[in-house]
Amino acid sequence: RVAASGAMASIPRIGEDDAYDENDGLHPVWLASNYLRRRKYDECIAICTDILAKNPYDQAVWYLKCRALTLKNWIDDTEVEEEGVADLLLDENATAQTPRPGTSLARPGTSRSGPDAGVRPTTRGGRPVTGFARPGTGAGRPGTKSKGGGDVSVESALRGGRPGTSRPVTSGGRAVRVGTASMLAAPGGPFVDLEKLDLRKYAARPALARALCDYMLYHDRNPRLAAELCSLATVRAQFKDWWWKERLGKSYYQLGLLRDAEKQFKSSLNDCETVSATLALAKVHIRHDQPFAAVAVYEKGASSFPGETSMLLGQARICDALGEQDEGVELYKQTLRWDAANVEAVACLASHHFYSDQPEMALRHYRRLLQMGVNSTELWNNVGLCCFFASQYDMTLHCFDRALRLATDDNMADVWFNVGHVAVGVGDLDMAHQAFEIALGVESTHAESFNNLGVLESRKGNVESARANFAAAAANAEWAHEPFYNHALVAFRLGDFQEAFERVEKALEAFPEHAESLELRKQLVKQFTVL
Repeated sequence: RVAASGAMASIPRIGEDDAYDENDGLHPVWLASNYLRRRKYDECIAICTDILAKNPYDQAVWYLKCRALTLKNWIDDTEVEEEGVADLLLDENATAQTPRPGTSLARPGTSRSGPDAGVRPTTRGGRPVTGFARPGTGAGRPGTKSKGGGDVSVESALRGGRPGTSRPVTSGGRAVRVGTASMLAAPGGPFVDLEKLDLRKYAARPALARALCDYMLYHDRNPRLAAELCSLATVRAQFKDWWWKERLGKSYYQLGLLRDAEKQFKSSLNDCETVSATLALAKVHIRHDQPFAAVAVYEKGASSFPGETSMLLGQARICDALGEQDEGVELYKQTLRWDAANVEAVACLASHHFYSDQPEMALRHYRRLLQMGVNSTELWNNVGLCCFFASQYDMTLHCFDRALRLATDDNMADVWFNVGHVAVGVGDLDMAHQAFEIALGVESTHAESFNNLGVLESRKGNVESARANFAAAAANAEWAHEPFYNHALVAFRLGDFQEAFERVEKALEAFPEHAESLELRKQLVKQFTVL
């Protein structure tokens, strides 16, 4: 109909029961879909709950609530998550125990490009201690071979990143925590009782089945039932639907069936190449400790999806893990050509320039991050260090002051350690000693502060105190060579050649190319020969 002249056409009401008086007569289903589109999931869930209380068989409303619950608990599972104690004890996938150097993430090649461990500290597995924090860059996986030949113990994994203050990493930790929060008892019971569903009936209705599959994976965290639903839907689609194969691969991955997940992701990519399936397949290869296979997947994905920075970043991360710094830097630069505001690429380039003795270039990159709105303790700490090494002393302490204002107990010790390092550089040893003491007060296992306190005590002539600090540093940082070397040097000066030899051997296990340790061992061998 045409509205009468001078009057406005009103929005028709579907019925008095369907009217939603609290929102000026807007239809509740339209309003719920609008909230879902605007990512206001709580409001969408509330409206859908009210409608389903009156009519539990409304499929459109059921779909909206299912999608809202799923998207509210959705996490990005394309990143490689941390592996911890549960992965060591429950993982039945076997990998080569003695891989060739340079072919395994647990055993990087000996011909590493970029700064060595004397400039940029690395773990015994060859992984840099500093740099951009991303999933999978924590402690080395328990049970893997370290660069020194020893195993990363289960005890070290149980201790976590900060012993006594952090819980150890477990398999699927993020998913377990989110799933537990989402499955709290709701009024009237859970939204969907998955155990009572007839999955064959849902497999015949693709639209509802896809929403239900994501609900199983991301809300209820039930990959077993999701895998069953995906299998039924895949058979009904005559094995030609790439979406169901990808979800089946995700279900297998969450169940720990990595080989089956790999087959499903490859089959999905054969039907239709997608970014998510490519990243998932590369993640499976990384879990299998096959970096070259993962790089091949990333390269094929980069050629299929030009401009997709996740493919370039994946290759760069693997290059960093293998110690191929030059190739990684080039990939980060390519990433910035496509996305000039990529935080990870800018931060990694800044770190590379800093450890390449180019603090001015690193400072420009960190300033770029500040202009982009990044405001964190780590960023201000790095800016302060760049200012110090670039001889801009007036700005150094101001940056550390900003870092301390933003710091928490997790990172405050590192800031105070760097303040002490700056104090040593300017010759204020009393301030340096106080800063290291504060760092240990914040974190009692901060190995770097123990080591530097030992050096200061040694310069004061307090030999026993220095040896105690070096021993504490070595106990809390088995990957560092400095505490072992310093302890060996003190023992050598005191004439305790046997202890000096034992400590310098451990220093060389952590850093075989350390020139001072090699020279000290050479002198000790001469002393033993004379004796």
